Amino acid sequence: MSGIWLAIDTATDIASVAAGRPPVAQSGAHVQGARRHAAEIIRLVDFALRRVGLLPRDLEGIVVGDGPGSFTGLRIGWAAAKGLAHEAGLDVRAIPSLMAAAAGAALRLGAEPVAACFDALRGQVYGAMYVFHPDRVDTLVEPTVLTPAEFVRVAPVRPRLVVGSGVAHYADQLAAWAGTPPVPLESLPPAATMLLALLQRAGVGRALDDPAAEPVYGRPAEAQAQWEARHGRPFPDSSGRAG
Repeated sequence: MSGIWLAIDTATDIASVAAGRPPVAQSGAHVQGARRHAAEIIRLVDFALRRVGLLPRDLEGIVVGDGPGSFTGLRIGWAAAKGLAHEAGLDVRAIPSLMAAAAGAALRLGAEPVAACFDALRGQVYGAMYVFHPDRVDTLVEPTVLTPAEFVRVAPVRPRLVVGSGVAHYADQLAAWAGTPPVPLESLPPAATMLLALLQRAGVGRALDDPAAEPVYGRPAEAQAQWEARHGRPFPDSSGRAG
C-alpha cells in the first residue's frame, strides 16, 4: 500500500478533496456552491489522485467528513467515499466536519479552545468545541444543534476563536463571546486538508465498519421531519425498518 489517504468533505457550501500521507496533504482541490457538489465531487477526486499518481486501489484508506451539516451535501460525499472504498477494498474513517473546521484555526493558535459552528437555519447552529494537541484532540463540546446563546451556556470555557459556515448571521453574538470576530471557512484551509492532518491523532473520528453507516446529520432532514409529523411515526430507514 502507498500510505496515501484520500479525504473528502461535503458538509458545508465548500466541497473539498485532498490526498496525501497523513498528516500532510500532497494534493487537493475544492469548489464552492452546494449545488455543484454532486456534479463536481468525482472530478475533484480524480484531480487529487492524478496529482499523486495513484488510482483508488492504490490508496491506504479514505477519511470523510462526518458532519453535522447539509443533509444533501453529506450524502454526496459519503456516497463517493463508500463507492470508492467498496470498489477498491479500502478502510474508511469519519472525522467530524466541525473538528476539521476548528483545526484550521488551531494551526496558528496551538492548544487553545476553538469553537466551530455551521448555520443550521431556524436560528440554530451545529456547534462543537475542541482543543488541539500534537498527538490528540480534546472534545469540550460534542457536535450538537443549538442556538448561539445555548452554545455559550453549555461551553465549559470561553473559546479563543469561533470559526464556521454562516457565522455572519450571528457575528455579534459570537464576537462578544470570543472577544474577536468569527472566522469564515473561506479564510481557513479546506476541510479535507485538515481531515488528513487530524487522522493520526487520538480522540478523533470513528471507523466505518458497517456499510450502512450514516453521517451525523445533526437533525432529520426537513422532508423527513415533515413526513413524521404528517404520519405520526418515525420515518422508515433504507432497510425498511423504522428509524
